[in-house]
Amino acid sequence: MVFLEFEKPLEQLYEQLEKIKQVGEQSDIDVSPMVKELEKRIKKTRREIYSNLTGWQKVQLSRHPERPYTLYYVEHIFKDFIELHGDRLSGDDKAIVGGIANFNGQTVVVIGHQKGVNTKMRQYRNFGMANPEGYRKALRLMKMAERFGFPVFSFVDTPGAYPGIEAEERGQAEAIARNMFEMAQLKVPIIVTVIGEGASGGAIGIGLGDRVYMLENTWYSVISPESCSSILWRSWDYKEQAAEALKLTADDMYRFGLIDGIIKEPVGGAHAAPEEMAKILKRHLKQTLAELQEIPVKELVRQRIAKYRRMGAWEELPQKGAESAGKGKKK
Repeated sequence: MVFLEFEKPLEQLYEQLEKIKQVGEQSDIDVSPMVKELEKRIKKTRREIYSNLTGWQKVQLSRHPERPYTLYYVEHIFKDFIELHGDRLSGDDKAIVGGIANFNGQTVVVIGHQKGVNTKMRQYRNFGMANPEGYRKALRLMKMAERFGFPVFSFVDTPGAYPGIEAEERGQAEAIARNMFEMAQLKVPIIVTVIGEGASGGAIGIGLGDRVYMLENTWYSVISPESCSSILWRSWDYKEQAAEALKLTADDMYRFGLIDGIIKEPVGGAHAAPEEMAKILKRHLKQTLAELQEIPVKELVRQRIAKYRRMGAWEELPQKGAESAGKGKKK
């Protein structure tokens, strides 16, 4: 079990619990009353810690090494998943996985970022940072979904698109922009869930949908707190202040109208009870898909485009003459 910095009180209680259990196993002493008492204290402490998390603490939780990734949810929510590879142009990006699966008795397409469950796999998956071929693979699968009328489920969890020179040479920005353009017009339901980190264009490249949800302890922003800190303060030491200033939590995103809802996590985070988290998410996705499939295709696309056009606010400036006509200032 991995404990984050702000979970130190929990770590100490778990250490005490483990020692008491060892004493019980190695002797004839009945330690059950002490075990029960410690378990109560652990539950109480966990509730206290998780009832008032800061933005930076939620960022840390979103990166927890034991947090469920896309393939975990695919295994526990969908059936008969068949992974499809390659963008039919350059190669197969391991940072984005996708394929067809069975969901509640119907065929769907599933795509998502995959970070890897250990050091070796994280290197193999490039830590969830996709190259252009990853976004083109995702688009290929989404266009296939449109051709056959399959709903699309997208799971976002990335620290950002891969920033290497070779990725830029192969058209990283164009690939992300193309995905956004095509997803806006895709003639099937698209349900997006931010399950971990949602950083910049790396997230939005597969993150435009009819319904966009965030798990409770995730973040979504144009830049990470560390990068923001390094730009504004020339140091990573101010990442906590940056996290608060960026307003990147699920609560902030919902308040701004940038997402459609927040999915509650078990107390302690998704990593504390991954199977329970998968069940919660499955119920939510099932209900959402049923709602979207009641909407005619043309209206679905119209509503999707209108939704994104409403984001942001504009203030018209008084006209000072013919030269200033039509000009506006964005707030």
